[in-house]
Amino acid sequence: MAQELAYVLINPYTLMKSRTGGVIARLFARTNLDLVGARMFAPGKELVDEFCHIIAADKKQKNEKIRKEIIDYIKHFYIKPPIHSKRHNRVLLLLFKGENAVRKLRKVVGPVAHKSISGETIRDTYGDYIEDRHGDVRYFEPAVIAPPCGKSALKRLEVWARYSSRDGGLLNRALEYKTKKNIQETLVLIKPDNFRGPSGRAGNIIDLFSKTGLYIIGAKVLNLSLKEAEEFYGPVREVLAEKLQGQIKERIKETIESMFGFSVPDASLGKITTTISELNAQKEFNNIVKFMTGIDRTDPKTRKNKEKPGKVKCLALVYQGPNAISKIRNQLGATNPRRADWATVRKEFGQNIMENTAHASDSPANAKRELKIVKIEQDDISKWLKIIKRQR
Repeated sequence: MAQELAYVLINPYTLMKSRTGGVIARLFARTNLDLVGARMFAPGKELVDEFCHIIAADKKQKNEKIRKEIIDYIKHFYIKPPIHSKRHNRVLLLLFKGENAVRKLRKVVGPVAHKSISGETIRDTYGDYIEDRHGDVRYFEPAVIAPPCGKSALKRLEVWARYSSRDGGLLNRALEYKTKKNIQETLVLIKPDNFRGPSGRAGNIIDLFSKTGLYIIGAKVLNLSLKEAEEFYGPVREVLAEKLQGQIKERIKETIESMFGFSVPDASLGKITTTISELNAQKEFNNIVKFMTGIDRTDPKTRKNKEKPGKVKCLALVYQGPNAISKIRNQLGATNPRRADWATVRKEFGQNIMENTAHASDSPANAKRELKIVKIEQDDISKWLKIIKRQR
């Protein structure tokens, strides 16, 4: 069966209430679809009006009452607020690919006018549709917006793609704070070990990061190329050589003395320790790059096209707020999950120093450097629309 594109829009209220992680956990764990794109939007009036016009004209949405409620909701809550307003109408678009993608997503999202409170669907848990005894809607919060069918999905995605460069990307001016002191932006990479199969881990990790009180202002699905991974983790190579030098020196000393039966002065170990440390750091660096790209950089065949997208994916998120870098680092936990504090991301989900679930910038300078490498502003929605259309 042909591959289908589908999307879910996580609503402003869902984002504001830090329900994002729970929604994402459901979508990832229960659909077995491939996440291929993610982008933050602060929708302007033109985008909202055109999107609502498409919904109004869509015959697949047969319930006129529901259609009107959805359109009214989007026009009221999606629109980009005036410059001096403290409202922050962020919308997160998640793009999925797979067989029967729309049907699978809609099953997990659930109907708008849900009657169940069992928590089986996203709207059961995070949405509300409350009618009075006369059948008039008194309160409506759908949590997310999803298309009714495959054709509708493409038409609606085309609207978001047209306005993506203007209304989407890094929303570093979308929020207002009581004070501008120490407002920072920091990058988080949710690593490939969280995307090996249908799992809610990525969403659960986002849930833990929400404890910081920070806001997500940027999102992108990454398939790091060799070139990008080498640049991103370049500084780690020097740190590894320096950090492990003492341990390597002791091991070399013990090995030589055990083999030959005589004492080795520390002064005699300088050059060989440096050489071994550099070789070990290079090996560890190669392992990191392979883990983050799915590509072996030591294979001459793979180095011919270093800019080719990697074989594994990460989810890049940008958080903003007061002291964002230290807050995210504290919530992330120590590099070695075994040494991390309880209730941190790495303690809860990390396996070892390599598979430690997530990366976070450790300084403002590194955040700026890393954001430049991952190109968080880059728009992948139009790219995937073209790919799917060529396949049809």
